[in-house]
Amino acid sequence: MKKILITGSNGLLGQKLVTLLLKEGNTELIATARGENRLPIIEGYTFDSMDITDPENVNEVIDRHKPDVLIHTAAMTNVDQCEIEKELCWAQNVTAVEYLVKACERNQTFLLHLSTDFIFDGSAGPYDENAEANPVSFYGWSKLASEHLVKGAKTKWAIARTVLVYGIAHDMSRSNIILWVKKSLEESKKINVVSDQWRSPTLAEDLAKGCTLIAEQEAEGIFNISGKDLLNPYQMAHLTADYFGLNKSLVNEATSATFSQPAKRPPKTGFIIDKAVNVLGYKPLSFEEGIAILAKQIQ
Repeated sequence: MKKILITGSNGLLGQKLVTLLLKEGNTELIATARGENRLPIIEGYTFDSMDITDPENVNEVIDRHKPDVLIHTAAMTNVDQCEIEKELCWAQNVTAVEYLVKACERNQTFLLHLSTDFIFDGSAGPYDENAEANPVSFYGWSKLASEHLVKGAKTKWAIARTVLVYGIAHDMSRSNIILWVKKSLEESKKINVVSDQWRSPTLAEDLAKGCTLIAEQEAEGIFNISGKDLLNPYQMAHLTADYFGLNKSLVNEATSATFSQPAKRPPKTGFIIDKAVNVLGYKPLSFEEGIAILAKQIQ
């Protein structure tokens, strides 16, 4: 039985991973997060409070559990906040990874690190695993720096890159494009949605499945784990309106220039996922299928 430790277990991906691994039932699971356990499931795993920015705390927890695999999902992911609070971003996204790498090396733990499409400038998407990185935001730079640390680790490692993750988690106020569009249109609000940014939106359950496949196989290297559709937010809004039978005329097409945000966004990312499909057996859902899953969860 494989022992798997997850960082960021209170987050969206963390929650989905705990749920999935408990359902599959062939792992000894250690969930960790900063502060207290906010998971709705209370049995079948061990919870430890762990602050990834505290090296002593990291060493104590990892040395005690000696996991076979560590899935590192915890990160500062608010792109604009990262641009404004650079030191905090670096501490959480880069320095913390240094601590985790060292602890994994000491225990010969397989390290699975989560990364992002924001390491690319968005001039040539969709991207495969060998594409050249060139971030346009501080968040992107922090995630690229953490990838370099993982690639230099003296233990087995994998990097799972993902794009625009959406889903519903327990006890989280954070919305996503589907919920935002649905709520706005139900309240007859007009919304401006950009059509000049392209992504391959990823259902949180799909990302959890992709990470689980990597962890179970201890598959080394870089894997693109995303949805299979390349869409812009304007198209995503239309598909959401169609699914729930809402008024599409309230959705106004806009460009990125109409929004002033501290961090620059890459215009066209999206991922080519052939490697994950062929090597891991990864099978993501379409965006419409993802909407249907969220619709069920809302009920």
